[in-house]
Amino acid sequence: MQQDTRKTTDLRLILQSPEDNCLISGARIGAGETLEIEGAYVWFAKTLGLGHKVARRDLKAGDKVLRYGVVIGHVTQEVKAGEHLHTHNMASDYLPTYTHDAGHAFVTH
Repeated sequence: MQQDTRKTTDLRLILQSPEDNCLISGARIGAGETLEIEGAYVWFAKTLGLGHKVARRDLKAGDKVLRYGVVIGHVTQEVKAGEHLHTHNMASDYLPTYTHDAGHAFVTH
C-alpha cells in the first residue's frame, strides 16, 4: 500500500502520481521559505513560480525524472530534495525534438 505523503508535504507542492520523483508547485514559493517534503524540512534559496518542478527526494546524475508516472527526462547532476528541476540540472528525454523557426516547426531526429 502506498504511503499518503499529503500528511507530511506542504500543500503548495502537488504530487501528480505516486510514482513521481518530482513535485509541482501549486503556488508561488518565496525565496527563504522552508517547506515540509515528506517529513523533512527544505529551505528554498530562490523563488519558485507556479507550475515549476522540484525534486521529491535526492536524485543523482542519470536518474530519470518521472511526472504523471512517465519519464520526462533525466537529471544531469546531483539534485537534493526540494531543489528546482529545470534545464540547468535536467535534460529532456522527449523524442523527437521540435524546433520553432520563423513560424515553422521542424522535427529533428
